[in-house]
Amino acid sequence: MTLEPVVPRLERLCRATVEIAEPLVIGDTPLGLRRIIPITGGRVDGPRLQGVVLPGGADWQIVRGDGGTMLEARYTVRTADGALIYVRNIGLRCGPPEVLARLGRGEAVDPVAYYFRTTPRFETAAPGYRWLNDLVAVGSAVRRPEAVILDFYAVT
Repeated sequence: MTLEPVVPRLERLCRATVEIAEPLVIGDTPLGLRRIIPITGGRVDGPRLQGVVLPGGADWQIVRGDGGTMLEARYTVRTADGALIYVRNIGLRCGPPEVLARLGRGEAVDPVAYYFRTTPRFETAAPGYRWLNDLVAVGSAVRRPEAVILDFYAVT
């Protein structure tokens, strides 16, 4: 026994394609530019999780003065076998100002040009998915005009 911390590994969980509507811009608040992006649907496909993203969630965002965006998305996934999973995904998207401006205009931007990472938390009562309640996960994302594509990984 070494009594040393275990080195974490990543295990692919799924890819979520989260479809979005036009932002609702609240405006400049003391924290930054506040906007809400409605979630209209989507899909979840992967080795450990498959289903659909239900409409009705949203991504609450603060755009910082430097153009970086702090995100908090909340939505529900209905699995292929009918279970419901609540997802709360907190993240950060940042990069060079010209790259963030292109993203803001809805242009396709190579995801290596900016940093977009998340920390999803899952919550469910479904017996076959309770393992998600005790899971630490990370995500890597890309912003498209009509959707956000997220690859989620279990930290093992």
